[in-house]
Amino acid sequence: MIPSAWQPPSSIERGLYEARLRGDVSAYYDLVAQADLYLAQPRAYADANPDSSRFDACWNPQTRTMCLVVYTAGMLPVPVPDPVFKAHSLAWFAKVWESDDPPYLVVNPGSPCEGVLQASPDGRAHWLWSDSKRGHSDCHHQPAVLTLMVGGTLHGELAFGLATGAHILTHNGKFWNAMGYHGAGYTREKASLEDSWGIGTRTHWQESLDRLLRADMVSELWEYALGLRHTTGPLTPDQWHEAADRAFQVRPVGASAAYLHRTIDSVLAYETRFRADGLLADDAIIRTVKAWDYGRASCMARWGVSTRLGTLQEAEAAVHRAGRLVHSTYTSWADFSAAYALGRCLHFDEGKFGDYYEGVLHTHRLLTTDPTSPWLNLPWA
Repeated sequence: MIPSAWQPPSSIERGLYEARLRGDVSAYYDLVAQADLYLAQPRAYADANPDSSRFDACWNPQTRTMCLVVYTAGMLPVPVPDPVFKAHSLAWFAKVWESDDPPYLVVNPGSPCEGVLQASPDGRAHWLWSDSKRGHSDCHHQPAVLTLMVGGTLHGELAFGLATGAHILTHNGKFWNAMGYHGAGYTREKASLEDSWGIGTRTHWQESLDRLLRADMVSELWEYALGLRHTTGPLTPDQWHEAADRAFQVRPVGASAAYLHRTIDSVLAYETRFRADGLLADDAIIRTVKAWDYGRASCMARWGVSTRLGTLQEAEAAVHRAGRLVHSTYTSWADFSAAYALGRCLHFDEGKFGDYYEGVLHTHRLLTTDPTSPWLNLPWA
């Protein structure tokens, strides 16, 4: 159904194009309601008004009226310092639209998946009806393996580095291979980086990225405990605890012996559950959780782009480095994934096997079974 002259950038635009080709207006609206709609904003305005968006209308030759233009994620240009793009849902537009705003909302203008949505009261009612079917909040997506087929890196060393961040991006329902990353939109990306990491300046971003690439955020105690088992050889749980007692007497690690033993017990419990759930092979153990930092470094590089704290060139260099570190430390995507999962669980789940555990397990399963997953299409060797 897709003309050879045009390759949809992603499944989002493919769906829109096919609905348009069929003349299925209702399906088109439903798909638009499921997507993030990105609206260009002057950066100075976005920084000064993070909770509002400006409607800068432009002339549309098709309708011969002024229109408001938005883009779906696959149609966004490479990020530049200015303008930036804020993401909103179709329902948000329906609720804030005023009578003197443009008569049409145009999605992906000039492309084969273009849509012209009437912004009359009846039209906006249709927008809300379509939105009511999707069952999730504004600009929040279910975990999914999303690939950018045009404008995204699909092969080679850079793609490998991008794929090391796939756990986070798949969990968030974002493109795993977008080097020119917009994420959830400029202001949401800035707020997320500030809330989750305390990063609000370029210097803080650079420092955090460097620390992740050095695996300096991973707990020294976790690495110490895992290193004891790895360097000593196969150990029963009792032997691992005994080795920890001996090593602790020689080299305390800034924590109590009791906490070291609790860490060992936590690792053993997670490995047992990982094996039962297919996240770890029956005879495998986890040697290091540096994957937790390397995977986040791959994403941190791109968060610098989305927030304009870092350049595309800086981010690309960091993604390359993250990929090389993962490749030299682990033996396969499965090996990497188990180590990443353990790091995330030790940090967040704390032995509860709750939402954090279920989330990382679900993402692992997506990345190891979805035919479009980079882990099934990028060779390790």
